[in-house]
Amino acid sequence: GAEYLRPRKVPIGKVHENITGNISYQVAALLGQEIVEGYEEGRYDAVYLVYNAFKSAISQVPTVRKLVPIEPKPVDDSQHVAPYIYEPNRTEVLSQLLPKHVEVQIFRALLESAASEHGARMSAMDNASKNANEMIRKLTLQYNRARQAAITKELMEIISGAEAIK
Repeated sequence: GAEYLRPRKVPIGKVHENITGNISYQVAALLGQEIVEGYEEGRYDAVYLVYNAFKSAISQVPTVRKLVPIEPKPVDDSQHVAPYIYEPNRTEVLSQLLPKHVEVQIFRALLESAASEHGARMSAMDNASKNANEMIRKLTLQYNRARQAAITKELMEIISGAEAIK
């Protein structure tokens, strides 16, 4: 990402490199803590997560997801539900739950990006193997034709030599 953003003069606060090589929840938790702290301190207005969502080995979808601020989904008023009672209070629950949500979303993005990369690599290797096998088939056919032509030429020379001796 940083290589893409630098030439475009986009300010970069911090770069984390090679985190997809050895994915762990601890890395996602540290990133999540940095993001939540930065947001709470006012260093960030919003944080977006950009990654490749894994659909299948041959399909990955570039995805942008807003991490913070978390926007609540609209409530359907057609179903009247009794108000929830939170214990401990709502603020304490959310102060513990929201940072975990950010950590889990980062971990998910890391896992999906790694799966997408492996899928793309597997697909590329499969295509390369198929192309190599096709090339081997064509070259084998070409070699056999050249060999057959050389044998035929040699036989013709032997037969002509034998005819000349008669």
